[in-house]
Amino acid sequence: MKVCVVGAGAIGGMMAVKLAQAGHQLSVIARGAHLEAIRANGLKYIANGEESVVTDLVATAEMTEVTGQDVILLAVKAHQIEPIADKLTGMLSDTGVIVTLQNGIPWWYFQKLGGDFEGKIVRTVDPDGGIAAAIDPDRIIGCIAYPAASIDAPGVIRHIEGNRFPVGELDGSESERVQAICAAFVDAGFKSFVLSDIRSEIWLKLWGNLTFNPISALTHATLVDICQFPQTRALAAQMMAEAQQVAEKLGASFRVTIERRIDGAEAVGKHKTSMLQDLEAGKALEIEGMLGVVIELGEMTATPTPAINTIYALVSLLDRNVQDQGIKIAGYPA
Repeated sequence: MKVCVVGAGAIGGMMAVKLAQAGHQLSVIARGAHLEAIRANGLKYIANGEESVVTDLVATAEMTEVTGQDVILLAVKAHQIEPIADKLTGMLSDTGVIVTLQNGIPWWYFQKLGGDFEGKIVRTVDPDGGIAAAIDPDRIIGCIAYPAASIDAPGVIRHIEGNRFPVGELDGSESERVQAICAAFVDAGFKSFVLSDIRSEIWLKLWGNLTFNPISALTHATLVDICQFPQTRALAAQMMAEAQQVAEKLGASFRVTIERRIDGAEAVGKHKTSMLQDLEAGKALEIEGMLGVVIELGEMTATPTPAINTIYALVSLLDRNVQDQGIKIAGYPA
């Protein structure tokens, strides 16, 4: 398959390397020093103490240079989609699809859902409805990225743990194309399976993102630290309980308990969340798709979310201060 990774960061870069090694024709959209390093030296991948480098790929900052793709892996942050939404379809072949990998509730959540909220715009992540208007929902495959990875240096991706990338059609069907994408992921060494209810799995991943990400940014703590400190463990559980009430009113279900979800995060160990990594690098924090959107859906379903609202306010102010003052956290590697 011809595959383009739009946003070859930690997760996107990891997927690009593994899919290229499995024989697929890869291109990546990146920028800055990361792009220049990939062009000069290829994309290096470190896992389990072993290093590999992929050089047989196209690396560019210009999306218009890439066309005829069977699959786009959309791996940019949720707040980075709107400026590029109108360019994505032009990158695809006639039957090509966009596999979305964002944390949090996606813009397409109410597309092809049915029921009272069918077609409703998720304003927190798509304020003007521009993304929904630019991307045909028939072109979309949902995917949840569970692995933890980091960018060690420009052009260098380190895999920390996990390899699950479940996928699903928005309408829950088990189409040939979603099965083909699942098979490609499995062939690349990932654990993938086709879900008949992609939205419930999104909420399960979001349970962790909406709690551990902002708490880690506010406290500079790793996953195991948050889970083993009684007060932050209790706070995470409270936020998860609020989100569960919202999700269940929208028809989602949870296949594990809150305690089991927290135990799973604890088992990851001394891992910095993506939000803490972004904070240390002085990057904009991915807040709306993880927290703001749950508050929006809470209001939509008349569900109070007091703990989530409080953490949202705090981390939003933190993000504003970091961006306004150009702060990078001391000790962040050059």
